[in-house]
Amino acid sequence: MNKWIWLLPAALLLPACVTINIYFPAAAAEKAADKIIDEVWQLKDKSSGEQTPAEAPTK
Repeated sequence: MNKWIWLLPAALLLPACVTINIYFPAAAAEKAADKIIDEVWQLKDKSSGEQTPAEAPTK
C-alpha cells in the first residue's frame, strides 16, 4: 500500500516536467513588429494632424 501512495504523485508530477519549446523565426517576428510599429505611428500622425491645425505652415 505504501508504494501506491508515492506512485500517484509521481505519475502526476512527471508530465508537469515536460517543456514544450516553440521556435519563432526571428526575421518573421521582426517584420511583424515593424509592421505594428508603422501602423501605430500612422495612427498617431493622423490623430495629431487632425487635432492641431494651428501647426500648419503659414505663408
